[in-house]
Amino acid sequence: MKCRKLPNNKWECYEEGPRDPVTNKRNAIRKQATKKSSAQLKVQMAIDALESGIDTKKANRVTFEEIAWEWYNVYSVTGIKNSTMRTRVHAIKVLSKYIGETLINRVTHGHLQNILIDLDKRGYSSSLLNGVKVTANFVFKHAIIHRLRKDNPATGLIIPKRRMTVAEIESEEIKEKYFESEDLKKFLKAAIDNGLPNDKEWFYLMAFTGMRVGEVCALKWSDVDFKEKTIRVTKTLDNPNGRMYTYELTPPKTKKSIRIIEVDDDLLDILKSHKSRQLKTRMKFRKQFEKYDEGNFVFARENGFPFYSRLVYTRTIRLCKLAELKKVEGPHIIRHTYITMLAEAGVDLQTIMQRVGHEDSKTTTSIYMHITKAMKKNATDQVHHHFGNLFRMNL
Repeated sequence: MKCRKLPNNKWECYEEGPRDPVTNKRNAIRKQATKKSSAQLKVQMAIDALESGIDTKKANRVTFEEIAWEWYNVYSVTGIKNSTMRTRVHAIKVLSKYIGETLINRVTHGHLQNILIDLDKRGYSSSLLNGVKVTANFVFKHAIIHRLRKDNPATGLIIPKRRMTVAEIESEEIKEKYFESEDLKKFLKAAIDNGLPNDKEWFYLMAFTGMRVGEVCALKWSDVDFKEKTIRVTKTLDNPNGRMYTYELTPPKTKKSIRIIEVDDDLLDILKSHKSRQLKTRMKFRKQFEKYDEGNFVFARENGFPFYSRLVYTRTIRLCKLAELKKVEGPHIIRHTYITMLAEAGVDLQTIMQRVGHEDSKTTTSIYMHITKAMKKNATDQVHHHFGNLFRMNL
């Protein structure tokens, strides 16, 4: 490395840098400082950065927010579901409030960990924290690929977890996640006696197939095979704005969610009657609406457009209250109840997961273990009841 003192008493040091990967030419690296050692250090740091492949010019002028949106523009055209993209957009906005103006190469692991800790202290959900963590990881992987930094500061981030209190543990009993059989009877009776249009049909469908709300809303008559007695699940309905005309049909939650469900004659009879009534309604109203949806949805408005999940949620709450149930929950409780029905019928866990479209579910497993544990205890009690006299023979 060569150095010289300039007329202004500063030191300038320079040395040939590594070859440019594009031009294959070497460029001299020149740096100035008031001290010779400082100028030498600057030159060496610049050479180290070039040798590592870092684009220092860009890395020293672009912010986290700029790179985050640059990554998102690529990510958004990879076939990701709209609901997932909304999660990523929200996470970018959350991160940008903290480090949006920070240079991409200046963000540290500590910055990101402190963001998660602060969000947790402010009461944000673990799902949001996880979304922030995952999104940050994506953004910094993008930065590494584009030679903006060598490391990923999102690696090894820890999502804060608070130890549950005894009261919280007791209130989170697994039995609170599903209806007992008597409660399900009351709920379905309320759907028959006091239900609004479609209530009986979609709640019976959910209760005896375990389908998700979005899957039910997206169901078309072409998915129902009356001859083979099956229902095909290949899509879910996405309508975040709750606007009738702007829905979108998207792939289900996971690959395992794509499935064919066998159904019994009783449920098929309900669907047949529903289809017959719907055809009469369609003939009556099709010409009355300027916009009529020809999607042939199983659950459709008079203008053919499908219902959205939020409506099913409010209908579920309404029926829980009318049935005077202690558990007033959204439609997920019906799906969980179906899992208990399968477990009580002796269906194994793997088959249950396949039937409800789960790859791996903590809730499904915990419900299954709870039900089968109770069944095993009941079996022990039954044996004792019938054969306990054998123990008393020696007394």
